[in-house]
Amino acid sequence: MADELRWTRDGDVLHLQGVLEHETLEPLWQQRAVLMSGLARIDLSGLTRMDTAGLALLVHLVALGVNVRISGTSPSVRTLANLYNLPEAAFPLVS
Repeated sequence: MADELRWTRDGDVLHLQGVLEHETLEPLWQQRAVLMSGLARIDLSGLTRMDTAGLALLVHLVALGVNVRISGTSPSVRTLANLYNLPEAAFPLVS
């Protein structure tokens, strides 16, 4: 299926690829506790599309972690986060 979400974990980095939307996020949601253990960064550079449900999941994952940062954000993802006026603590971007 072309519109799916995939991920890999490389040490303390979680790499997301594909589509992070309401229809695709359930498997990631089910594994969130295991995936977030010891995680330092979530890399979004492999995402092709994300909706507000995906953004909400990312905010939740950040809240589960300790000092988790987000990298590889596209301009559209940054715009979405800005439209929701998310504070740095809820959506901490790697500079």
